[in-house]
Order: sequence, then C-alpha cells, then structure tokens
Amino acid sequence: MALTVATTEHARGPEGDASRLAPHRIKRCTFRRLVSIDRPNERVYEVECLYPDRRVPIPLGDLDSCLPICNACTAAHIFRADED
Repeated sequence: MALTVATTEHARGPEGDASRLAPHRIKRCTFRRLVSIDRPNERVYEVECLYPDRRVPIPLGDLDSCLPICNACTAAHIFRADED
C-alpha cells in the first residue's frame, strides 16, 4: 500500500531556506575555488577561478554572478568528464 506524503508549508520549509538546493546548475570545474564568507544567518560564497596555472586567482564574484561566466567557459578539459 502506498502512502501519500502531506505537503504542507511546514513540511516543505521556507522558500528562502539556505539548506535547499540551488535552482541554478553550475558545471564542476577543477580550477574553481569557493571561499566561504562568514556572515550571520546566511551562507555566502565568493568564487575564484584558478585557470590556467593555479597561481593567481581571478575573482568572479558570488555564486549567482559567476554562473554565466563559468557555464560559458569553453575549456572543456577542465570540467569533469560527466559534465561535458
């Protein structure tokens, strides 16, 4: 017998909950570095690109602003094989 799960507002949680998965998809890159910024009551990450030599990081901003930059990258060899 299958049971249905009640989907109340309490069960789903708030829409802005930081523990929920992000609605955007970003490719997994071997040269991307995420830096956690300590702010009370929120989870914020700054993104840096270390391509090509991993010596000088290029700041890309936060996760939302780096999304179009990282997804437009054409260096296919830096992404995981399952992401190409």
